[in-house]
Amino acid sequence: MENALKLTTRGRYAVMAMVHLSNADLGTPVPLIDISKETGISVSYLEQLIAGLRRANLVKSSRGPGGGYLLAKPIPEIMIADILIAAEDSTPAKRPAQNEVRINGCEYTHSLWGEIGSMLHIMLKTISLEDVLNKRLDSHPTRDKIIQAAS
Repeated sequence: MENALKLTTRGRYAVMAMVHLSNADLGTPVPLIDISKETGISVSYLEQLIAGLRRANLVKSSRGPGGGYLLAKPIPEIMIADILIAAEDSTPAKRPAQNEVRINGCEYTHSLWGEIGSMLHIMLKTISLEDVLNKRLDSHPTRDKIIQAAS
């Protein structure tokens, strides 16, 4: 099974921050306070998100006066799946013990959610930050394949 992916608020906020960094002047570091004002995300929460994005080599920092954050890669090379993965905590979610799964009757749907997460990961590995910025999602090849397969 391919890596499963979840859509979380944390991931949504990380994508928002990356879009803001993408729209900034090339080569000009963006302070977290500017991202916070633009997105409505608190600076302390942005610090957590940026730390994960830095570890994933998606952003880099610039210190000193006029310092802030920049994209670490060209926009077309940054995939949405990578942003979402980087945004999540490094501690994996605790899975219920096998007997808890049986008691709750979730054994029937557990594999379903895992497969949906895997399909989501595969799809989002093909969508770049550039696709989002240029609003190319309606005509994205992956979307066309999914619609074709569903009909």
